[in-house]
Amino acid sequence: MKRAGGPSATVPTTEPSMRSSARRALLAAGFLALACVPVQGATPPAQPKEGPGGPGDQKVAVVKRAVGRASAATFVFHAAGPAPSTGRPVAVLLHGWGAVNPQSYGAWIDHLARNGYLVLFPRFQEVNRTRPADATAAAGRLLAAAFEALAGDADAKPDLGRVALIGHLAGVPLAANLAAEAGSLGLPAPKLVFGTMPGGIASGPKARGITLTDLARIPPGTMLITMIGDRDARAADIAARRLLREAAQVPPERKLFMRALSDDHGFPALTATLAAPAGVDPAYDGGAIKLPPEPKDGKPAPFKWSADMALTGEQQTLVAQINNARTDTLDYLAFWKTFDLAAAAAFSGSDTAPLKANPRFADMERWSDGWPVKRLAVETPRPHPAPGTGAAPATARR
Repeated sequence: MKRAGGPSATVPTTEPSMRSSARRALLAAGFLALACVPVQGATPPAQPKEGPGGPGDQKVAVVKRAVGRASAATFVFHAAGPAPSTGRPVAVLLHGWGAVNPQSYGAWIDHLARNGYLVLFPRFQEVNRTRPADATAAAGRLLAAAFEALAGDADAKPDLGRVALIGHLAGVPLAANLAAEAGSLGLPAPKLVFGTMPGGIASGPKARGITLTDLARIPPGTMLITMIGDRDARAADIAARRLLREAAQVPPERKLFMRALSDDHGFPALTATLAAPAGVDPAYDGGAIKLPPEPKDGKPAPFKWSADMALTGEQQTLVAQINNARTDTLDYLAFWKTFDLAAAAAFSGSDTAPLKANPRFADMERWSDGWPVKRLAVETPRPHPAPGTGAAPATARR
């Protein structure tokens, strides 16, 4: 019989096996614990507390009403109470095609109203009943009527020497057309045309879209800024540069081409899409604002439907995106802040040089972990000399 513990004895292996199992259990528990810990990603910059891009006076109530008539109304927004003795600067917001409810731009409207602006939102389109070719004339009539209705209003008191046009998508060529035709339409000449994500321009006289008027009639003292995003950017880039180019009497030092850049460094990501300038605020729902009645003795104009009145499938998708757009850092710092600074410069008679020299103009601040958000691209467009005068100088970039 072999002695227990001798060289031939069988050695139990349970102890190493137990140690291995325990090690695996500890590792599994560690991985499980890590999985249960929430990942704290960087957050984007918040809205500035004051100044350009800031919320303005949060204590004041905002007046929300409409002038005109039910089928042709301009929504009017301003801080409650009498206007300053100098009047209120005017921001005309021209919506994207099909986005006729001011609540889709309510966050920007609120920002403007609380920062002292009289905001006019002409509903220049009846969805599926208005031709793009008729939109410029419709917007012009609405605005002329609105300025006339508000001329003696001590609370609204528009300052006709400080008027800016803000356009989004199809609203951008409309803004350019209105700036060119302001005199013939009985409108005050805007000091600033600020166009975001321009589009909807007809490619020819018979093509669907907004037909551009002679933009060379835009006065040389106008400041003209177009801004696109880096998502779905090609068409907007072409349209933006075309508008700047055709406004031939506006000198290069009064023009800027800008680009907002998407940034996914943190969460939520910043995405510069065509819908990015919109920001929904239900407090500005047009359906809750009482519209003026139709004239009792007026007869509706004869209506003839045409195919270009209907929204395409692509337009319907874009309108849905606009109607659900959230407000984020791109709104605060790319669109609102840029407009605020540009309007202040334009109203003072300045060109764009001080804007480009201002370090805050293109700055988008920092993520919560200190990483800089991608800056705005700022470019002075290339001059386009008359044929035969030689090549244009290189584009000035920043």
